[in-house]
Amino acid sequence: MALSTNLQPVKNGIFDVFYLQKTAYLTIIACMKRHIYQKLLTWKASSQRKPLILNGVRQCGKSFILEQFANNEFPRYHILNFENDERLKTIFEPDLKPERIINELNFHLNTQIDITQDIVIFDEIQACSRALTSLKYFCENMPQLALCCAGSLLGVQLSANSFPVGKVAIEHLYPMSFTEFLQALDDQKSLEILEQCQANTVIPDIVHQHLWERLKWYFIIGGLPEAVKTFCAKQDKLFSAFASVREIQNTLIKSYYADMTKHAGKVNALHLDRVLRSVPTQLARAQDSSVQRFQFKGIIPGIDRYQRLANVIDWLIAVGLVIQVPIANRAELPLSAYTKQSHFKLFMFDVGILGALSELPPKAILDYDYGTYKGYFAENFVAQELLTTGIANLYAWQEGRSEVEFLYVQDSNILPIEVKSGAVTKAQSLQKFVEKYQPSYRTIISARPFKIDKKNATHCYPLYLTHRFPIHTPHYHADNPVY
Repeated sequence: MALSTNLQPVKNGIFDVFYLQKTAYLTIIACMKRHIYQKLLTWKASSQRKPLILNGVRQCGKSFILEQFANNEFPRYHILNFENDERLKTIFEPDLKPERIINELNFHLNTQIDITQDIVIFDEIQACSRALTSLKYFCENMPQLALCCAGSLLGVQLSANSFPVGKVAIEHLYPMSFTEFLQALDDQKSLEILEQCQANTVIPDIVHQHLWERLKWYFIIGGLPEAVKTFCAKQDKLFSAFASVREIQNTLIKSYYADMTKHAGKVNALHLDRVLRSVPTQLARAQDSSVQRFQFKGIIPGIDRYQRLANVIDWLIAVGLVIQVPIANRAELPLSAYTKQSHFKLFMFDVGILGALSELPPKAILDYDYGTYKGYFAENFVAQELLTTGIANLYAWQEGRSEVEFLYVQDSNILPIEVKSGAVTKAQSLQKFVEKYQPSYRTIISARPFKIDKKNATHCYPLYLTHRFPIHTPHYHADNPVY
């Protein structure tokens, strides 16, 4: 049936803030605003609008943000969930003509869909391959209908035969970023400081310490909305809240395994699970606290080569459970030409899930007392944050024994990004990279305060400011610096 709500929207900028019956639980939900909302507004206003698929790993908030968007921006909305209502699938069996489908949906919903004014949401669309294919015909024959779909990567990626290539718009929703986490905490002062930060900004030490503490919270909680929501509701008792979050994370891990079994079969699911659980272990197998390339030996008995694990790893990447970062052996364009299929790093899609899989106690993270593993947490966090900023392809660099965590291509310039978990930022590998390739500047992301050192061409970002990289730095002349 079509979902409706008695919540009354109150306008506030590009996001709508709901008056949610003054309950603490619903107020928390209202604070969980997502940056992707602006992209949804752009999609709505486009004159070339196609059906939109919002995909992402399970439980990252796809259905919630689409319902929030629909409720705020359209006079009426209609949600059809293909997992909850098996009868919906029968509507798509006779043919895929949009007019007939809408007429039958009108009967099923006991309402009239206005195809020029309303929005229709196909939720869990991966559960109905015919509905996924129908998007092609909605694009061609009913472009005036605003049609959005929420789909788990786990199912959408596996429906390659029915995917409407070129007939849909696709957006990816990642777990909540650190700034979205601050938004959920209603920490507006911190958000303003981060968003207004410029090249010459000095972040006061009291603010730096506050944000560093919030970052450690995020390392425990991660960005999955259910974990964030649970923490926000219970944060007056901090350690109890963290314990509840860890229970949520462990339950989500079990649900991911259940999905593997459903889509890949029991035997393949065992292999997928072993590879997934090996990621935290391998993140710790490093030199100088830097994550090394993924090793294939010892994960599954009798399998020690990339070719025999490639399908398993590709599956985990395709469904969004891991982040792959190819390792380039030269810092020259195009970087892809200097990589090997079998040489890459793997990170977890969410730093909170990384902590849960590692069985790392929240107190150890709060005390920042978990040895060299801090470096791997920091690097995983930076990989997540860079992806959410729109950097499509992450690369690392390794030549001989020298390595740099990430490379960023700016125009024709390849910029190195070094990641450190603490305040000690000396890095011999980074210096070797600079001497060999002479980038216009280097970036170090660490526990140190923000500073743009133009004289030494070194940009220092605190970890919590990763999402702002790269901050625009006006042209610098030694005799006449311009800030």
